[in-house]
Amino acid sequence: MTIEKDLGYSFSNKELLDRALTRKAHALEAKQQNRDCEDQEIYRTLGDAILKAVLVDLLIKSGCKTRDEITSEKIRLEREEGLAKIAQDIGIGPFIKLGAGEKKHRANEEPKVLAETLEALIGAIYLDGGYDAAKKVITRWFKSFFT
Repeated sequence: MTIEKDLGYSFSNKELLDRALTRKAHALEAKQQNRDCEDQEIYRTLGDAILKAVLVDLLIKSGCKTRDEITSEKIRLEREEGLAKIAQDIGIGPFIKLGAGEKKHRANEEPKVLAETLEALIGAIYLDGGYDAAKKVITRWFKSFFT
């Protein structure tokens, strides 16, 4: 898949990537048609936790000295708009599997959907390659914030 090149990560288990890109509405519609399909929700939760851990690590290494400084910078970096911008830059929007209603409203262009899918992708990368793989990808995505 082209998205793997854009993400900077090649999945050993492509099912993890597929699930990370699948919105709940799409999965529900697939199940109504008796197709087995899982959505990205639990991957988003995992990806959010991994993202927080990596950002704290990067912030400490970049010179943040206090808990308050780390917390305020982490909050700034993980804002929906910032995550959506990274997702746009990577070009994940066209790969997101949407439900019919979401397609009509072009939900794959909405900051919330882009940010949530980016978090799900982080979770999938972690499940596929472990913490170091996820950290490497996140570090590349956030490089401009730490140079």
